[in-house]
Amino acid sequence: MPETFAGLSLDEPIVMGIINVTPDSFSDGGETAAHSAAITRGREMLAAGARILDVGGESTRPGAPPVSIAAELARVVPVIEALRDTDAVISIDTRHPEVMAAAVEAGAGVINDVTALSHDPQSVTVAADLGVPVILMHMQGEPGTMQANPHYDDAPLEVRNYLKERIDVCLAAGILASQIAVDPGIGFGKSVDHNLQILNRIDLLMGLGCPVVLGVSRKSFIGKVAGGDHPQDRLAGSLSCAVAARAEDVGIYRVHDVAETVQALKVFDAILSASS
Repeated sequence: MPETFAGLSLDEPIVMGIINVTPDSFSDGGETAAHSAAITRGREMLAAGARILDVGGESTRPGAPPVSIAAELARVVPVIEALRDTDAVISIDTRHPEVMAAAVEAGAGVINDVTALSHDPQSVTVAADLGVPVILMHMQGEPGTMQANPHYDDAPLEVRNYLKERIDVCLAAGILASQIAVDPGIGFGKSVDHNLQILNRIDLLMGLGCPVVLGVSRKSFIGKVAGGDHPQDRLAGSLSCAVAARAEDVGIYRVHDVAETVQALKVFDAILSASS
């Protein structure tokens, strides 16, 4: 397992703050759609302990419509340029190679693709040429239809095998193994049971030899399991998932609630390292 990702040590958990520069995010409903609000949120997350700021300009919530490349660029590039002078690593959350290239030029240091660089045939080549770390996420289907009827015979194993295939594609394209992280894509083309099964067997992903990124923050399956109709009512469940994943040595956590997640993970690690 690599000791670092994007220049950040994996000796301690890395918290990745979500900045949705969109009007239709499932969780914040456009709270940071304006550039000024997104930049302010980013600086607040950094102060709260985030090490990576993940900037996205296209909602990938279930049923979300696609946006144009021009619109996505107009949303994310000014925010990345404004945050590049911080201590955070900036990640661009996109499935479009044109946005990847422009975002890296603006100051992004990580590409986070919900399609594992499969949406566009040029994505793998562009990512390899850019030479920045990548996060490969599993998604069954497209955002618009992915929750219609997701099906797996063995969800944890199928997710693991898909991500292994995408790792191999990236390696063949010249992306270094040390620059690859994987994300099981909780909530992306998965039922409540699929999500729980994958979280229960997150250890399967640890065997891929890459850092694991977990994005469960405020997701709807938490509300279906334990209550919480509104995304903001799912903090406790989100923290529960993060702590359970930390018990399996997951290294990177993509979250909305940075301060709370940092605190929960610090306490968990302190308990494990305490001697009697």
